[in-house]
Amino acid sequence: MNTAIRYNNTAIILHWLVALLIFAAFPLGMYMHDLPLSPGKLQLYSYHKWLGITVLLLAVLRVFWRATHTPPALPENLPRWQNIASHATHQFLYVLIFVVPLSGWMMSSAKGFKTVWFGVLPLPDLLAKDKALGEMLGTVHANLNYLLLALVLLHIAAALKHRLIDRDEVMSRMLPTGARK
Repeated sequence: MNTAIRYNNTAIILHWLVALLIFAAFPLGMYMHDLPLSPGKLQLYSYHKWLGITVLLLAVLRVFWRATHTPPALPENLPRWQNIASHATHQFLYVLIFVVPLSGWMMSSAKGFKTVWFGVLPLPDLLAKDKALGEMLGTVHANLNYLLLALVLLHIAAALKHRLIDRDEVMSRMLPTGARK
């Protein structure tokens, strides 16, 4: 594959790390939410927070990398609406990989639960304890996660469309192996 149309290895690694963490954090959040209060549930919440904070840190790295490295251009024959949709979806995904973890961290702070990254590094509370605010942020966090899920599914569907229907190299640009169609 022509390397001029492929993302560089750092961008690919950051993309797939964030994707992997989101694919772990979302179902974990769904699973743990309705469990009865127990030490096991609290441990799952800790794991979920670790994943979220790690996504947030990787998001900072991704934005820095993206700001300092030009991504490969989309194919010139791509319809204008697809180009616009692609850029808009990517921008919303970037926003959500920041906002979703921050909303969870703010929710934990407002509910009075400390966020301790990997059980070692206590992070500062972002908000004072406020039960009503914590409940509202819980709803915001859940809704943002569903929005993130919808955009991730759209992103995957578009990648598969390019791979299976258009048979172009759009999806290959982000594959770790650079596999051809």
